[in-house]
Amino acid sequence: MTTVTDPHLALVRDVVPRTPQGCQECLSTGTSWVHLRLCLTCGHVGCCDSSPMKHARRHAHAIGHPIVRSFEPGENWRWCYAHEAFV
Repeated sequence: MTTVTDPHLALVRDVVPRTPQGCQECLSTGTSWVHLRLCLTCGHVGCCDSSPMKHARRHAHAIGHPIVRSFEPGENWRWCYAHEAFV
């Protein structure tokens, strides 16, 4: 896994997951998800790109919060949607 220095890392904050039980939008609509991602700017929990609705990516592009980390147990990687790269 290659990582890059990314200017979006300046947006990373200490966050509290808004919906630790699952994807915020999927919980509201009853949609299922595959994996979860945590926005490292605001704490939004969204579903991954393998999920039907891709809420984490939608949030990143709509709100301008591109850095997420996996919200899966045992995983600690981060991803920048703007650069499509691990950071």
